[in-house]
Amino acid sequence: MDSLKLLWMSTGLANFELGQVIMMLVGCGLLYLAIARNFEPLLLVPMGFGAILTNIPAAGFSEVGGLLHYIYYAGIDTGIFPLLIFMGVGAMTDFGALIANPKTLLLGAAAQFGIFATLFGAIALNFVGLDFSMKDASAIAIIGGADGPTAIFLASKLAPDLLGAIAVAAYSYMALVPIIQPPIMRALTTEDERKIEMAQLRHVTKVEKIIFPLGVLMMTIFFLPAATPLVGMFCLGNLMRECGVVDRLSSTAQNELINIVTIFLGLGVGSKLSADQFLNAKTLGILALGAIAFSIGTATGVLMAKLMNKFAKEKVNPLIGAAGVSAVPMAARVANKVGLEANPHNFLLMHAMGPNVAGVLGSAVAAGILLALVG
Repeated sequence: MDSLKLLWMSTGLANFELGQVIMMLVGCGLLYLAIARNFEPLLLVPMGFGAILTNIPAAGFSEVGGLLHYIYYAGIDTGIFPLLIFMGVGAMTDFGALIANPKTLLLGAAAQFGIFATLFGAIALNFVGLDFSMKDASAIAIIGGADGPTAIFLASKLAPDLLGAIAVAAYSYMALVPIIQPPIMRALTTEDERKIEMAQLRHVTKVEKIIFPLGVLMMTIFFLPAATPLVGMFCLGNLMRECGVVDRLSSTAQNELINIVTIFLGLGVGSKLSADQFLNAKTLGILALGAIAFSIGTATGVLMAKLMNKFAKEKVNPLIGAAGVSAVPMAARVANKVGLEANPHNFLLMHAMGPNVAGVLGSAVAAGILLALVG
């Protein structure tokens, strides 16, 4: 009988708790969004599966000695995985649209307003008993940048206990860009504004594209060294892309390396989706604040474009301001889609890529500011 009892107690059925069942269902929900709805599948598949693994009773995946424990502490706690992701994103990014139309940098900067507005919103939730520290609030606020690796990097430094909820919120809202953004864009623009056609961008030389990442890095070094881990790796990847002499390295950063790191990053984040860390009132607060942050970022990007039109000779279609949130390239595609609905001859994709890649830099700079102030 003792042997049978011991065997029973070693099974999952005897050890399941309600919270673990709920979180395994959450993991299945993430897999559904990735597989059936094609929402950020490259990260949600390993993240959802990681959530299932970490909540298996008595398996010890996330405990000391477990696989997910070492993945998390080797790559996420140290900040290595988000930085390698940033290098890969840099290698896949073409700054030509931003260089050709530098004023779109203002749109990327304006869209980061959602980050700082949400910072105060997180602090305000302390009045209802959620008890977010300044570090917690800063990590939550970065969700407004719609940049998953940046959110994970900052959360791992400032609020590792909230990492799972912040990562899920960041990538969920990135995946929901085609659903969240269009109503905001239409509400803040008129039909005539959405029909504005923009002039074709000028040709950008190879020399300009090589100098640009070096210039961005130098500016960051001089004025905000705390942002150089993210910006530096991003610029390295972009320089490898544009210099033309390390095509093999650029190809590896864009493909094999970023794919491998994405698998481990998703599993590592999934290891933080355990019932004891995720199922609490703070998680609901983070999800709500993330939606607010993303909406504010979209709105301020559009409003900045409208403000620019008050002074500019060449009109800017306000829709491209929404691409200032750095969900690359999905936000740019959404701006193009909404523009085509208003004017079938209005192709905004390349114009929207300017604020889109500026948003990537903007979110990294915002993370550096928060890290410098409260880190």
